Amino acid sequence: MAAAADRTTAGRTWPQTLSLVFGVVYLLVGLAGFFVTGGNFFGMDHSHSLLGFHVNGLHNVAHVLVGVLGIVLSRTLAGARTYGWLLGVAYGALFVYGLFAAGESWDVLNINAADNVLHILSAIVGFGIALGPVRGAVTDRSTRV
Repeated sequence: MAAAADRTTAGRTWPQTLSLVFGVVYLLVGLAGFFVTGGNFFGMDHSHSLLGFHVNGLHNVAHVLVGVLGIVLSRTLAGARTYGWLLGVAYGALFVYGLFAAGESWDVLNINAADNVLHILSAIVGFGIALGPVRGAVTDRSTRV
C-alpha cells in the first residue's frame, strides 16, 4: 500500500513524473523561444524575451536539450535520479554564472534576473528529484535466487 502511494496510475514514481513534466516544459519553452529570437545566436538582445526571460538561439537549444533529456531519462527511476542530479548541478552552476554574467557583454546565454530565479528553483527541484525518498522503489534483494 505504501509503494502505491509513491506511484502514479501509469506506474511511475514521483521523481519519474516530475522529470517527465520538467522535460516537457523545458522542451516546449525551448521550442517557443525560437519563435521570438532574432538572428544573433550567441548575443545579448534584450528585445527578445519569452514571458520576461531573455532568450537567444543558444539558450533555446539548451532548453530543448534539457527537455529531451528529461523526457528520455524519466523512463526509469535511476534515469530520473540522474536527471535530477544533472538539473541540480547544471542549474546551480548556471545560477552562479548568471550572478556574474547577467547584463555583461560576454553573456552568451542572454541571462537576466528572471533566469537566475528560474535557475536556482530548477536546481532545487533537481536535487529534490535526485534525493527525495521513494517508498517501495528498492526491492528486497534477499528474495532473488
